[in-house]
Amino acid sequence: MPPLSLYIHIPWCIKKCPYCDFNSHAIKTDTPEARYIDALLLDLATDLERYAITRPIHSIFIGGGTPSLFSPESLNRLLRGVEQQITLADNIEITLEANPGTFESQKFADYRALGINRLSIGVQTFNDALLSKLGRVHSAGEAQRAAEIGHQAGFDNFNIDLMFGLPDADFDSINDIKTAINLQPTHISFYQLTLEPNTYFHKFPPQLPDDDHIFAMQQRCQQQLAEYGYQQYEISAYGQTGRQCQHNLNYWRFGDYLGIGAGAHGKISHQLPQSITRSFKAKSPEQYLLNPQNNGGSEIVMSSELPLEFIMNNLRLKQGFTVENYQATTGLLIDTLEPALSDCLKQQLIIQQDGYYRCSEQGWNFLDSILEKFIQTTY
Repeated sequence: MPPLSLYIHIPWCIKKCPYCDFNSHAIKTDTPEARYIDALLLDLATDLERYAITRPIHSIFIGGGTPSLFSPESLNRLLRGVEQQITLADNIEITLEANPGTFESQKFADYRALGINRLSIGVQTFNDALLSKLGRVHSAGEAQRAAEIGHQAGFDNFNIDLMFGLPDADFDSINDIKTAINLQPTHISFYQLTLEPNTYFHKFPPQLPDDDHIFAMQQRCQQQLAEYGYQQYEISAYGQTGRQCQHNLNYWRFGDYLGIGAGAHGKISHQLPQSITRSFKAKSPEQYLLNPQNNGGSEIVMSSELPLEFIMNNLRLKQGFTVENYQATTGLLIDTLEPALSDCLKQQLIIQQDGYYRCSEQGWNFLDSILEKFIQTTY
């Protein structure tokens, strides 16, 4: 079976950002931390029994929302409850998403003492005017202070999230990249602002730079990241050697994961290729809390859908994939990727090198065109 991860969703934020399409909800009253932890642990127990899980967990990602709104006491009860239900692998990676506006020295030292060993800090930009436009609740100074507190608390592994293509044609994202590098994170996520459906920005779109300007800025920033040892290993992920996000790598390699919490999704393999289940939980925190044992659903992924699902994930990785990986995670023969794979090889959108199929430089810039070929093959 593929490696197994655990995703835990905490859906509350101080404020809903206008670009955010995640399942996040602005706090209106006191957050029901104790009830929500109870619900998460019951949710996990139900999934473990439902899917007869006996494998150890190799990574945990606590995302949101803003999980760093929860107290160390609540997260301690959560993690200890997880440990009582399922085996954690040695050297497990446990990531906590954190908003710079929630950082306090003692609080984050307590988080580190719980066994949380990786932070993902949602900075987006170090420009105060743009932070205001993006609806962020923190300042540039608080973002820099957050990284300092993370270091002081003992986190030697943390990510900084940054956006480019922001609503200011005169702003140069290279300034954000340089500021972030000076804070010495081990990992930087660098991705383009997109106007997603069902967001405020989609309904009332800001004026964004033109595509040529955005692409040129992206290339300059990528070059700067590479010069300082941040190797791009995925479309929007750059890590120092050995510091790639193991949890996200498992997603992109088509591994398995349990998803607990309001709006969480999971993927569990039983018998390949006939029985791969995708699960989903109720999005509404209120509905989720009413019945965490039975408030979502699941569906079996048809074997005809697996080639496209695998490709959509694995071609996000610079490394690409091997025949062995494809067969091990889907249960299918490599022939099921035809004729799209041969077509991409012929057009040099995909290359085969050292046993891996990966995007060429041209293919990397036209990944959507590659995926369209596999959609046509599948459907």
